[in-house]
Amino acid sequence: MKKVFGELKITWPKLLIASVLIGIYTACSVLIPITRHTSFSDLSATFEVWILFGILIIVNSKSNKESALKCFVFFLISQPLIYLIQDIVEHTNLFQTYYSTWFIWTLFCLPMGYLGYYMKKDKWWGLLILTPILVLLGFQYNYYLYTLKFTFPKHILTVLFCLLTLIIYPLYIFKDKMVRILGLIISTLIIIIFTIMSFINDNVYSTEVLISGNKYQFDNTCSVTNYDESIGDLSIKLIESINDYSIHGEFKKEGKTSFVLECPEYKKIFDLTVKNSTYDIEERAE
Repeated sequence: MKKVFGELKITWPKLLIASVLIGIYTACSVLIPITRHTSFSDLSATFEVWILFGILIIVNSKSNKESALKCFVFFLISQPLIYLIQDIVEHTNLFQTYYSTWFIWTLFCLPMGYLGYYMKKDKWWGLLILTPILVLLGFQYNYYLYTLKFTFPKHILTVLFCLLTLIIYPLYIFKDKMVRILGLIISTLIIIIFTIMSFINDNVYSTEVLISGNKYQFDNTCSVTNYDESIGDLSIKLIESINDYSIHGEFKKEGKTSFVLECPEYKKIFDLTVKNSTYDIEERAE
């Protein structure tokens, strides 16, 4: 581990090749259905893995200038490549829509890479440079731990990755015993605080699954029965803003279920797939 955090030879050719390969992998991870919305594609949306890449470049650089330039070039290549590949494959417009934000982060890589190099001086103020990164990593940990309650076991690897790197960074970036102990205390406090925050509120997805209309007319004389109540609850509810009824869902986790809508005039069965913040519904053929 010590070799990884300070003894790797990250030459410019290696950096350029890694930038391209990581960009390609990230794009593929959101294009392949089996890895989409899992820990293997989380780096396409959040920072935890990119933090690791940035720190590895910094601690294996030989000067402030080299650290800043290598961080900048790495993100300058990898990030647009992710969106460009998705645009080519799926005929989307992600590069124009999202890359402007990532380009701002890429520009910040210059000062962050330059200042980050001072962590190698093994002084207490190096921990001040690392602490904001640890807090950012804590927010990523909090988000995925909160999401994990709804999507388990999806994202569990990302949660473990955040936990592990929160401990590893202060332990292996610094050599001074006191700095390492203070760093571990900070990381431990971050883990405790964000763990508590993630469990304060339940992760419940509330949505209108079906609204009464031309195809399915229903009101409070009808009933709805969910076959798998472990996923969540369904009820018929009046939406006052449109003065019509809906089947309202309060979902606690992802999964597949079916429900019956029974009215005096008809009875319909629907298959329902609940996902994180979305769902698919299909009427079952009679």
